[in-house]
Amino acid sequence: MEDEEKGTRPQPTVEALSSDKPSGNIFTRLNDKILSIKYLESRGIERVPVEERHAVTFSDYMQMTLLWFSTNITANNMAVGMLGPLDYSLGFVDAALCATFGALLGAAGVAYMGTFGPISGNRTMVVARYFMGYYPSKIACLLNIIIMLGYGMIDCLVGGQILSAVAGGRMSVVVGIIIIAVVTWVVVVFGMSLFHIYERWAWLPQFIAAFVLVGSAGPKFDTSITSTGDAATINGNRLSFFSLCLSASVAWAPAGADFFVYFPPSTGKWKTFLMTFMGVGLALTFANLIGVGLASGTMTHPSWATAFDTSSGALILAGYDGLGGFGKFLGVIVALGLIANNIPGTYSATLGFQIMGRHIARLPRWFLSCVGVLIYTACALGGRNNLYDIFENFLALMGYWVTIYLTIALEEQFIFRRTRGFDWDAWADPARLPVGIAALAAFLIGWAGAIVCMDQIWYVGPIAKMVGEDGSDLGIWVGVSWAMIVYPPLRWIELKKFNR
Repeated sequence: MEDEEKGTRPQPTVEALSSDKPSGNIFTRLNDKILSIKYLESRGIERVPVEERHAVTFSDYMQMTLLWFSTNITANNMAVGMLGPLDYSLGFVDAALCATFGALLGAAGVAYMGTFGPISGNRTMVVARYFMGYYPSKIACLLNIIIMLGYGMIDCLVGGQILSAVAGGRMSVVVGIIIIAVVTWVVVVFGMSLFHIYERWAWLPQFIAAFVLVGSAGPKFDTSITSTGDAATINGNRLSFFSLCLSASVAWAPAGADFFVYFPPSTGKWKTFLMTFMGVGLALTFANLIGVGLASGTMTHPSWATAFDTSSGALILAGYDGLGGFGKFLGVIVALGLIANNIPGTYSATLGFQIMGRHIARLPRWFLSCVGVLIYTACALGGRNNLYDIFENFLALMGYWVTIYLTIALEEQFIFRRTRGFDWDAWADPARLPVGIAALAAFLIGWAGAIVCMDQIWYVGPIAKMVGEDGSDLGIWVGVSWAMIVYPPLRWIELKKFNR
């Protein structure tokens, strides 16, 4: 990617920090020295002009799939799959079906947002301004930062657990967390050129390690386990786990366009959608199913149950039992594979910081990358003993807002933008963007529906309590339906009043 490798210098972000005088402050001089490093991307949230984009080739389309495949065929998604049998008491078939279709439905949301990268040349949360307005979109941006830094925390946690298990406890989880964070930081600081190179090849060792894991652990998968509880409870647990897997997948939607902004507007929209969908959907399905299988094995193999009592990472490593030193080597590959999941999230969070305010946008991307890595590393160190609580609460909550946002985006594009189109040059001008009153109202109403129907450890909504003995997480579905109903009339009124 020629333009990315040249590190095209953005206008507002860097100029605000640079000085023509050699006597600038220490930070200015440091910034100039860092930005002079070859291949380091200095562009922030500024729109990529059409003339600075490169022609799209077959290898670029393949890169779309490989990027997302590398990002998601990782141990944290195996840990998500484990929740079906272990936390929701689902049988192998039920958990496998929920994991598969949840991952694929979420992948469709990521692929949809990915199509806006080449068309607009804008980052995903900049594109959100065209759906929610300049100021209300900052709410979505803030939530996206929380998602991406939260994933960074989870990636560091799982990676640290696996490295600690490989070392037989001689390496602490803390050291493992720091290793994952440091390698991620190096790639993210350099930006898009190194990012694409890393993700182009990261999938291969991860894919091999995952296939060997299936061959090694597969004979111990217990496909005969069945869901427990009465019919209403089982159905509620199926829906809750399906929603959780959907949340884990669709959480990438707010970053879907970030990595395609250097492709020209002529890039095939359906090709972009299909290649992104395949990359996200196939990788997540494969990883989730491995997690379901490992969890099923804990029901009949005490050694696996003991390993899971230590951590999810220890259970993954237990799947390599019998392979000796080679199994431990593959465990290291699986742990380091989490870096591929961590890099795009950290990169997207860095861009989100710049979108939150003009003063923050004055800070260079490399500096904000350092801030993001420090935040989630500290959180991972503090929450290293509560991974599954983090998974259940964090992933489900993020799924609520992303699906509501996608509903608003779809209705805006296909109902109100069919003839008006988008003025992508207006990305930084609030006066040329939607006011956002309708989107904000629909977003909040959707959230209200999600709250009364959510089923979390710390809160169960009154409607969610009505399903089975344990309740069911209906938050995504009610939140989306409420937003879907109220947005069109509110947006029609807004257009009549403000005509933008």
